[in-house]
Amino acid sequence: MTTAPLSLYEKRKGVYPKAIDGFYRRLKWAVMVVTLAIYWITPWLRWDRGPYAPDQAVLIDLANRRFYMFAIEIWPHEFYYVAGLLVMAGIGLFLVTSAVGRAWCGYACPQTVWTDLYQHVERFMDGDRNAQIRLAKAPWSISKIARRIAKWSVWLVIAFGTGGAWIFYFADAPTLQHQFWTGTAATVAYATVAVLTATTFVLGGFMREQVCIYMCPWPRIQTAMLDEKSLVVTYKHWRGERRGSLKKAQAQPDAFGDCIDCDQCVAVCPTGIDIREGPQIGCITCALCIDACDKVMAQVGRPRGLIDYCTEDDATAEKAGRAPRSVIRSLLHVRTLVYLTLWSGIGGAMLFALGTRTRIDISAQQDRNPIAVRLSDGAIRNAYMVKLRNMESRPRTMRVAVEGLPGASLWTDRDDRGDARAAIDTIVPADSVAKLRIFLAVPGAGPARQDFAFTVRATDREGGTDREAAHFERPQ
Repeated sequence: MTTAPLSLYEKRKGVYPKAIDGFYRRLKWAVMVVTLAIYWITPWLRWDRGPYAPDQAVLIDLANRRFYMFAIEIWPHEFYYVAGLLVMAGIGLFLVTSAVGRAWCGYACPQTVWTDLYQHVERFMDGDRNAQIRLAKAPWSISKIARRIAKWSVWLVIAFGTGGAWIFYFADAPTLQHQFWTGTAATVAYATVAVLTATTFVLGGFMREQVCIYMCPWPRIQTAMLDEKSLVVTYKHWRGERRGSLKKAQAQPDAFGDCIDCDQCVAVCPTGIDIREGPQIGCITCALCIDACDKVMAQVGRPRGLIDYCTEDDATAEKAGRAPRSVIRSLLHVRTLVYLTLWSGIGGAMLFALGTRTRIDISAQQDRNPIAVRLSDGAIRNAYMVKLRNMESRPRTMRVAVEGLPGASLWTDRDDRGDARAAIDTIVPADSVAKLRIFLAVPGAGPARQDFAFTVRATDREGGTDREAAHFERPQ
């Protein structure tokens, strides 16, 4: 007797979500409109930073190593702000998941948003669930090919708009748009648009739920973020079971639960799962099954909430006849509060740092060859490469001096020793770094290594200071 070889591959079954109306569907509409509007409109917003800086509100200027977000300007040495934002994003994701399950996945994830948009296009072109299933099973014909080409063309336009919008975050949007269509943009711009267009078209149009179930790591991580106090989409087995048709339930009301086994919760699910089988990796907590079930319950005259946002603790309490907690109390549990405290603490620290940071900066590096030179008058000279950073969008005059070295005198490589003075004034252009090779001389007697600091002060009305620790060396 021969047996067929065991296959570990399961062919994908098409998922054709049914259109539904309800509170959560309208919420998804609102989130989709807002997120897409932010993504497509943001690069075109203007923000006046003066004549020396770009006027694009949000700009990742890789060429000049700057990141602009409205009134905030981040320099390369301030990358810790970006790191802080990434940490806040991670903790925020933990916070949301701990409080309301995979709400990020169900409403705001880019894969969800673009898949949802594609599905609306598909319904408009091919009809609702039943019509899509019939068309998928129908043999290829001129009509079916025409429908597919029309739908895929719209998908491709959306995908192209997605990739095209992304590159505008990295250069002046109007300028880059003109360069793009005239063929004068950088090669990397065309390559980026091509890659993002292809990935959006494939992932949003053909892979959809497979991205959420197989490709995305977050479903595996989220289980550690959930506990019995987390709000998740829940099917209340104690109320719905045993399942039976409406006719059977009416004939034997004590033998059947509220679930009439209509499968509407499955029909509307964008990942094709059955929420009645309990928590599972394919549930993105979009809550469309709640809208579908509430609609059916209203039609058969039974109370809503057979499928609902609910914590395990509240479901147990409701089963025992006790009143569930309010939504606010459900959200305020220890894990959520810990994440909220961490998230708020990091955000507050970053805001404080932004509010107190100076807009000038100094750094100094000692010349090593030679380290020290004895001058004809017996003084010892060291040389330093000093960098002055002006983070304002206008030129500023800065005064460089030293502290901790009595009797020190300074001059630059453009001056003579006779031009030595106690401080050096220089103009630093807007949004740039000025380099000065400074010679520093002190009397010959003293320790072999002496610590001091370079200081810089802006001489305009706004002021601002900074200092850089250094050391002075004498030959022995």
